[in-house]
Amino acid sequence: MIKLGVNSVLYVGHDLATAFQHIAWAGYDGIELSAIKGMCEHLELDKWQSQKPAIQGLAAEHKLALLSMEVASLDEDRLTKAFEAGQGIGVPVINVGPGGKAGVEGDLERQIDVIAKLAEKAAKYGVTLCCKAHVGQSIFDTPTTKAAMKKIVSPAFGVDMDPSHIWRAKEDPAKALKAVISRAKHIHIRDCKGMGPGPGEPCDQACGRGDINLHAYFKAMVAGQYAGPVCLEVIGAGKYEMPRRDIIAAESYGYMNACLKALKAR
Repeated sequence: MIKLGVNSVLYVGHDLATAFQHIAWAGYDGIELSAIKGMCEHLELDKWQSQKPAIQGLAAEHKLALLSMEVASLDEDRLTKAFEAGQGIGVPVINVGPGGKAGVEGDLERQIDVIAKLAEKAAKYGVTLCCKAHVGQSIFDTPTTKAAMKKIVSPAFGVDMDPSHIWRAKEDPAKALKAVISRAKHIHIRDCKGMGPGPGEPCDQACGRGDINLHAYFKAMVAGQYAGPVCLEVIGAGKYEMPRRDIIAAESYGYMNACLKALKAR
């Protein structure tokens, strides 16, 4: 069964216990721990050992699976700590962005080499390093994603397929998913109004509120026999009061759960 989760960045400014509680109230199966330096560090990688008992306790209390962790950075020292934390706490997927810049000569090749090296390191800790296409960075669309898939052979590498970034690359996310689903091991999901460059207001990132045909995306996901986590990632919600964040989480869960039930995948 596809598990639905929420990246705790939705609850930036609140503690991790609050994030767990509210994500569980919204009906989700699991949580993605935000370890994004400078944005939201619910998981502080420099002291993950001291956080381990609380995180595992919260997961058990609220019956939420620890689905993934978002680090974003490709800094090797920071990612090594993330791999250690993933192994030690029980978080199987570590998510990053590709870095580099779109259209800059040599950046794609350099960043793919960096990610390949880090995936080999992830394998030693028994975790999976996932990278997504990101607007403006070296890997930003389906062709650049496929270039990474071709060159990175480690089974500890996976594609984190985010339809909002692919949409802003002026592609059809459902068609794009079919091209990469063989290596997709995590899905960040949100809706998007307009073509960017940003994903839009946090309220418009709720699934079903934007312009992306997410029903077709879920249909492609199920047809491709994807079985990994699908985690709602809404950024910019720090300016919202708690009820607005909970509406985003609950509304998105209802949309995604209904899509998957209609597709007999839940």
